[in-house]
Amino acid sequence: MPTEKNKFTFAPEVIIFDVDGVLVDVRGSFHRTTLETVRHFTNKRVTPHDLQKWKNQSGYNDDWKLSTVWVKSLGGKHEYDEVKAKFVELYWGTNGDRGNVEREKWLLPRPQLRRLAARAELAIFTGRVRQELNYTLDRCGVHEFFGRIVTAEDVAKPKPDPEGLLAILNGRDPAKAVYVGDNVDDALAAQAAGIPFIGIVSPDIERSRARAALLRKMGAKAILQSVKELELRVAPLTATAKSGSSPLPAT
Repeated sequence: MPTEKNKFTFAPEVIIFDVDGVLVDVRGSFHRTTLETVRHFTNKRVTPHDLQKWKNQSGYNDDWKLSTVWVKSLGGKHEYDEVKAKFVELYWGTNGDRGNVEREKWLLPRPQLRRLAARAELAIFTGRVRQELNYTLDRCGVHEFFGRIVTAEDVAKPKPDPEGLLAILNGRDPAKAVYVGDNVDDALAAQAAGIPFIGIVSPDIERSRARAALLRKMGAKAILQSVKELELRVAPLTATAKSGSSPLPAT
């Protein structure tokens, strides 16, 4: 995928991050678990390419839901609770065996996080449940950088509904925020909230060009190949802007 030509820069009061595919490489954890879960219930060969086709559709940000629908599309008769239970087992591990969660990789180094936190308030809106998110943030030692966190358990309506983004804004101007995500539902949620959207599309992801084109079509202000590039796009806030901005509510 070519380098992003649009040198969009901004000076937000708050940067809101999605987690999976943005702050965390989940190909070895959530993606692997989804594939293993579908294979377990169907005995069919499914691939990361197949998974990406599902991910490029709206409404499949929840991997438990995605796995269940995928299993049924391949002829499986298993219901959501059974599929979810197997997914959770594979993700967390059982009987002392390490699960796929241990394969996750944090993508934004602490020094960059610290510099970004000096320029804007950092927040998270994720489709993860709280246990999954806290485990990763604590294991990677980065919990302290995020003042406001909204998980799937904190909203009545999941992405692409903007409820979580609006809760983080807490009444402030959406134009003074930015949402950094990697999929269709992230872009739709940002669009519905009136928040500028930045897409992350790693060149390592299969069909990255198609994904980048899709996110541009959905209004992405810029497409970055890594969240590490974000720092180059964020201008420092002036002292006046910093003193005039109200803090986000703590979680």
